[in-house]
Amino acid sequence: MPRILAAAATLGLVLTGAVAAHAASDTPSRGSAGYSAIGWGACKDPGLASAKAECGYLSVPLDYAKPNGKKIKLAVSRIKHRTSDRGYQGAMLVNPGGPGGSGLSLSMLGGYVPAGAGDYYDWIGFDPRGVGSSVPALSCDADYASYGRPAYVPVTAAIEKANLKRAKGYAKDCAKAGGELLNHLSTIDTVRDMESLRIALGEQKINFYGFSYGTYLGQVYSTLYPQRVNKMVLDGNVDPSRVWYDANLDQDVAFERTMKVYFAWLAKYNAVYHLGKTGNAVEQGYYQQRAKLTKKPVHKFGGNELTDVFLQAGYYVFGWEAVASAYSAWVNDHDISALKDLFDSANPTSKGSDNGYAVYLAVQCTDVKWPASWSKWRADNTAINKVAPFETWGNAWYNAPCRDWAGKAGKPVSVDGKKVPPVLLISETLDAATPFSGSLEVRRRFPNSVLVEGVGGTTHAGSLFGNACVDLTIADYLANGTLPARVKGDISDRKCKPLPQPNPTAAKAEVSGTSTELTRLELQRHITGH
Repeated sequence: MPRILAAAATLGLVLTGAVAAHAASDTPSRGSAGYSAIGWGACKDPGLASAKAECGYLSVPLDYAKPNGKKIKLAVSRIKHRTSDRGYQGAMLVNPGGPGGSGLSLSMLGGYVPAGAGDYYDWIGFDPRGVGSSVPALSCDADYASYGRPAYVPVTAAIEKANLKRAKGYAKDCAKAGGELLNHLSTIDTVRDMESLRIALGEQKINFYGFSYGTYLGQVYSTLYPQRVNKMVLDGNVDPSRVWYDANLDQDVAFERTMKVYFAWLAKYNAVYHLGKTGNAVEQGYYQQRAKLTKKPVHKFGGNELTDVFLQAGYYVFGWEAVASAYSAWVNDHDISALKDLFDSANPTSKGSDNGYAVYLAVQCTDVKWPASWSKWRADNTAINKVAPFETWGNAWYNAPCRDWAGKAGKPVSVDGKKVPPVLLISETLDAATPFSGSLEVRRRFPNSVLVEGVGGTTHAGSLFGNACVDLTIADYLANGTLPARVKGDISDRKCKPLPQPNPTAAKAEVSGTSTELTRLELQRHITGH
């Protein structure tokens, strides 16, 4: 489902006062009284080890209102700057989004910034609280996203009842597994952890590179600690005015539009895939196949699974050919194996494999209180499903555990970037996971920001993936602070071509398994979960 990614919640007036007082204080030295140091050592992850990264843990309070109480541990990695110390520009924290995405490997991201502009920074990857290698890590039911789920579209009362029971059961499992942790997994908690990281690193200011939900972390951190911000790159911007129920409804409409682009692309290459000569024909065929597989799954693969596989194409152009080939094999040759492989690779059921989803809910469900009335959910999603049937109900059930979530819900931080230094915002026009309207809203709230638009593109959070116009803008900003001029009006400030749609008829260059492009794709999977 669209994993839009979550927002902030305050922990009350006591914590708000503590945030303000902390932000105004001088930076303690590394490991000084009251603050934990990071014990750096070798990384167990082979990729990080080969990149000569250092790894360690940072102890932070479970509850920042009780700084001397129970501690948890954040897994952190670091790749140091490659310039002289004189050219060093500080630590660059990276977050992949989710919420619930593991960011530990993203200390490697600096190597993908063009012109060596990443060399000026210490790149800091970290698993947010509850995630991945951090301790404890939340997991509730590893089989929850597996086969045999009720149909997404509740065409009968029985289907609706089964989905509601299932969502409530997952929330109950998380309450049992998470306990008190569920009250301390909001965006504001992770923002406080970022501030603890800054202190542990001994930095007066931090830099931040956030993808998707990570853009919201950047927004909230800079709102609470504007004087601690040096540079920020925010790619795929969450709309801070739509947190979170409304944001997911916005996604449904945006994915409908983006999937029509994909259906048209499939029709363009009908000679390759044989799925229909027009976008409408391909789309109609898709819904026919979805209904057929819902009625009678093949080797457990049903209509829900088909939706989940196609959703990958709604995020990125990189997977368009793989989805197309797998779907074509089913439609034309009755071979479901490739579709099943795509679903299985994105939905493992090994122990702890639901960690990302569990933390996604833990953040979203406690950043803000969701509607308790199912009648509102039913009415809103029924109305939107009429114009956006591709993803609406799948997205609704993905978020439905929030109705019964055990963690305490708060109120979103009022994002305000008036005091924040120049920030670089990035988005493609038809990004479905974080619609472009969100980037415009962030641009309005951050008067020193500049927005770069991949005009007409559908890719979500795809910077540093070879788009020279976008990536060189990032390099100029990180190297010397240069940004495009901010223009008048409620529009983007620099327009670039988007990441290109693939051409399945073009000759494919032979690619080594150790190529930079493939390594970057693995990093992108860390960012997106796909």
